[in-house]
Amino acid sequence: MRLLSSLLSLFLLVAGLGAVLLAAAFSHYSKDLPDYAYLKDYQPPTLSRIYADDGRMMAVVASEQRLFVPINAIPKRAVDAFLSAEDSDFYQHGGVDYMGILRAVFVNLQNMGRDRHPMGASTITQQVAKNMLLSNEVSLSRKIREAILATRLEKSLSKDRILEIYLNEIFLGNHSYGIAAAALNYFNKSLDELTIAEAAYLAALPKAPNNYNPVRDHAAAVARRNWVIGRMAETGRITREEADEAQQEPLMTRTRDGSESVTADYFSEEVRRQLFEKFGEDEVMEGGLAVKTSLDPRLQNAATKALRDGLIAYDRRERGWRGPVAHLADLSDWQKKLKTIAIPAGGEFWQLAVVSGLKKDEAQLAFADNAKGQIPWSELSWARRELADDQFGPVLHQPSDVLHVGDVVMVEPVKTNAKGKPYPEGTFTLRQVPVVEGAIVALDPHTGRVFAMDGGFSARISQFDRATQAMRQPGSSFKPFVYMAALDKGFTPASLISDSPSDYYQGPGLPMWHPENYGGEDLGIMPVRQALEKSQNVMTVRVANAIGMPIIVDYAKKFGIVDDMPDMLSYSLGAKETTPLRMVTAYGMIVNGGKKITPSFIDRVQNRDGQTVWRADNRACTDCQTAGWTTQITPPDIPDTREQIEDPRTTYQMVNILEGVVQRGTAASLHDIDFPLAGKTGTTNDSKDAWFIGFTPDLVCGVYVGFDDPKPLGGHETGASVAVPIFRSFITEAIKDKAPVPFRVPPGLRMVRVNPITENLASASDKNAIWESFIPGTEPQEGQPRPVLNNNTPTLGSTNATAAQTTGDTTNESTTPTSDPAPPLESSSVPPTPPPPPSVTGTGGLY
Repeated sequence: MRLLSSLLSLFLLVAGLGAVLLAAAFSHYSKDLPDYAYLKDYQPPTLSRIYADDGRMMAVVASEQRLFVPINAIPKRAVDAFLSAEDSDFYQHGGVDYMGILRAVFVNLQNMGRDRHPMGASTITQQVAKNMLLSNEVSLSRKIREAILATRLEKSLSKDRILEIYLNEIFLGNHSYGIAAAALNYFNKSLDELTIAEAAYLAALPKAPNNYNPVRDHAAAVARRNWVIGRMAETGRITREEADEAQQEPLMTRTRDGSESVTADYFSEEVRRQLFEKFGEDEVMEGGLAVKTSLDPRLQNAATKALRDGLIAYDRRERGWRGPVAHLADLSDWQKKLKTIAIPAGGEFWQLAVVSGLKKDEAQLAFADNAKGQIPWSELSWARRELADDQFGPVLHQPSDVLHVGDVVMVEPVKTNAKGKPYPEGTFTLRQVPVVEGAIVALDPHTGRVFAMDGGFSARISQFDRATQAMRQPGSSFKPFVYMAALDKGFTPASLISDSPSDYYQGPGLPMWHPENYGGEDLGIMPVRQALEKSQNVMTVRVANAIGMPIIVDYAKKFGIVDDMPDMLSYSLGAKETTPLRMVTAYGMIVNGGKKITPSFIDRVQNRDGQTVWRADNRACTDCQTAGWTTQITPPDIPDTREQIEDPRTTYQMVNILEGVVQRGTAASLHDIDFPLAGKTGTTNDSKDAWFIGFTPDLVCGVYVGFDDPKPLGGHETGASVAVPIFRSFITEAIKDKAPVPFRVPPGLRMVRVNPITENLASASDKNAIWESFIPGTEPQEGQPRPVLNNNTPTLGSTNATAAQTTGDTTNESTTPTSDPAPPLESSSVPPTPPPPPSVTGTGGLY
């Protein structure tokens, strides 16, 4: 009895000391614990999504790729899988599962040496405490602090809230944070579409996602998944039959199909930049924004293809072949070697192949997957070696002059030759990444919504966006704004201008400036229409000098081409740098009747709760707010709030003239397209920049091509030869299945039949006659001579313009000094500025 009493006393003493030590430890480790109150209203960082106009995903912007899903929206199957794998007694314990700890110790002792997965003892609540409040330090002190925090979390948060945080925060590999992002990234499914096996695989990942990659570690991934399925059966969450069936299911991942998403790297990057400016980086990266853009996937694909094809065509024509990606000196084990060679940036659209043999009329190819192919001589004959100083190697006669056995080259499948004749199956063409760059932009002229944009050949080469960031001289594509200013100052499309050479004062101590036409040709006396259709530099400078450069500067600024510009004569030929986006927007204001537009990439932004927090179109529409439509009623009247910056009669006169550029002028290669088209080419000095801005009544597209480090494109390359073919490729796809709509004529104009070359009134038998637009009273009169703007006519307005560096459709410039001052212009030979235009209603159909 005494012994029993002693043992009891000793037990109580030890228990008391243990309780004291436990209390002391609890007090010690409870100090400075992180505040967990914020978890009650915690919103996890959520990715922001960028969508095309048709609702397809374009890009994700995020610090962590996470889609937040409330607990009541997570299917039971997915919840059961995670509970079975991580914490089967989650809804029973108080944060720390003491029985689970004992069970884990017992099971792990039993399984020692049996190659079984060790059973963990941390509850989901403990994992939330560690992930959200503590570090990943492996120590006893962290485990104690974790257990204390877990018990406190259980008292302040509901079980569902804790599980919601866990399932949305956990990292599951493959750039996936949270169960919803993982379901999309691994299986391209929403949570409610997951099978038992797929849910079990996701639940197998929290412990070590990098160890269970479904491709690299397939066997381990299947084994771990099947263990989770077994646990689901053991805990009664699925039947044994369901478990057996799920364990037999192949583990196959699935990425998004190309038709389910849209690739537009430069467009997406511009949207990201604008979002950062509007909302700040943190809100964009973590706020879960849903961003609806104006991108039209069909037009974007057409723009991307047109630009790439055009740059490749120029590169072949002017730059030559720069050699293979690599060369295999020994073809033994060539497949293994080929797989180790990285495809160059910009070549992601093509395949790598090794030249396995050469024949007289083709090069034979072998691919890493054992496929075979051939490049016919017709696809190699262009590939003369590029040498220094823009020179080419010797003339080619056969494939062996271009390639050697063992060369690793980039190739692309091709179905037909240049004449449309079909090639045999397995035919490829030789590819290389162009050294020239370019940009293409297409937008709606009535709203400014940007439908398509590419800022270069590939964003993997450079993310520098040449559509929005490259400041380049627009050349003669600027001329329409000079002539619009002239039309507003009394010129008409029929006003006659001399093309004779003239010299202009540049300033004290400087030689006289002598502008020249492309090719140096003097075309004599021509009307305004012909001056613009033929893109004559001398006539443009004469007009600019006549009306005064300050007026032209004002036009360049009000159309948004530049923020400011020197009032020197050479700038009338497009010497002031601007961006393709600005030029396309300015042309949009020509075709829409002189209404101010701002280019927009983003239509609407919603926050994570689905509330619209920003939209591009802020016009009031009280009649639009209705619960539903029960009867056919009058459409809501939405006000047109666009500022009228130019007389719509003047803009139509310019549209009409620019149609002539396509029909008879520098862009005449487009005249066979059976659709209303207009536009203007542009080529700067030494052909360093090539442009074409073209439009239909409801779509404007601009193309720019040039080297990032400016240098000549080639002696015979112009906007007509480089940029127009790119526009043609795009526009033919853009107008496919579209009914032609004529350019809209505003009221207040008189249409007169004239000869397009002379602008004289046309006879009834003149088959070439066109309808020219005139302000009433300014049209040509039968038998009445028209004055000519030349060096001897009096001035219309003052000019303080001087000359500077020249540009425009010219490949040479001259500063030959003479003693003649800048020429004046007449005042009485042209009508006065017309009265204010009548109002124009409607904006026409949207493209």
